Amino acid sequence: MGIAKTSIDGSEYIGVFALATDRFAVLGSGVGLKYENIIREALGARVVRATVDSTAMIGIYAVANSSAILLPESIYASELRRIRNEIGEGISVETIDTDLNALGNNILANDKVAVINPDYNSKEAKRIADALGVEVLKESIGGYNTVGANNILTNKGMVANNRVSESEFARMKELFGSVEQSTANMGTISIGICAVANSNGVVVGERTTGYEIAKIADALALE
Repeated sequence: MGIAKTSIDGSEYIGVFALATDRFAVLGSGVGLKYENIIREALGARVVRATVDSTAMIGIYAVANSSAILLPESIYASELRRIRNEIGEGISVETIDTDLNALGNNILANDKVAVINPDYNSKEAKRIADALGVEVLKESIGGYNTVGANNILTNKGMVANNRVSESEFARMKELFGSVEQSTANMGTISIGICAVANSNGVVVGERTTGYEIAKIADALALE
């Protein structure tokens, strides 16, 4: 298990600048090398550098699982080529044309399922399902349509935001097995942008408390 705390260039919102799967992690270009090393060590995954529309906020604009990465169609051709060149064999690089282009905020995915913002239309939902190769569920979580920004999901478990109802919590347990509710960064409810995680570990924002880390580690079955 790897657990690390850090801030990226003064920001405690780690999930803004990075995403992770069990096969790879992606970190925004321009982010310091020491953060790449922290993510690699904690998550046990190789790190690919990328930008989307010239921004390092890869965790906001991209979503991925172990078989694919999905990016907004607005990504520059040069950025797309770089990702395709560096992502590795067997990993599909896909794009989607949608107004809800902050994909990392609006999609919560692992290798089996993706929960997506219910405002995606049926065509967009099918595109997401086909690109990631997973079942897609259109629903809010805890009253938030931005399911990716406000929750954490890996292949081993889920951290749900603190506004999830009892009935929602029971449904999440049925879907994902190991589920706990928590905040991060000392009470921030948008936990998805406060951390980056996979089955091997998690990197959280610097202000995340020991209690919050224990809850997150328990949810994600990090032993």
